[in-house]
Amino acid sequence: MIQEFVKWFEELTIGDVPSVGGKNASLGEMIRNLGQKGVRVPSDLLQITAYAYKYMIEKAGIDFKIKEILKDLDTMT
Repeated sequence: MIQEFVKWFEELTIGDVPSVGGKNASLGEMIRNLGQKGVRVPSDLLQITAYAYKYMIEKAGIDFKIKEILKDLDTMT
């Protein structure tokens, strides 16, 4: 399967939450559904995928640095 770096909002559904997040998937749903009902929504918008972000972090060689900086972060409070 080829991973995508970007997805157009018009293509997004709630099933895309893992790759673009909940807010962006919801925007895609809104654009797809409300646009069909005559509600004007911006078009030609795109979303950078989580895969693209992870790819860039790894290729830039900063993934280990980010992990090091955040290692003591307490996310449970």
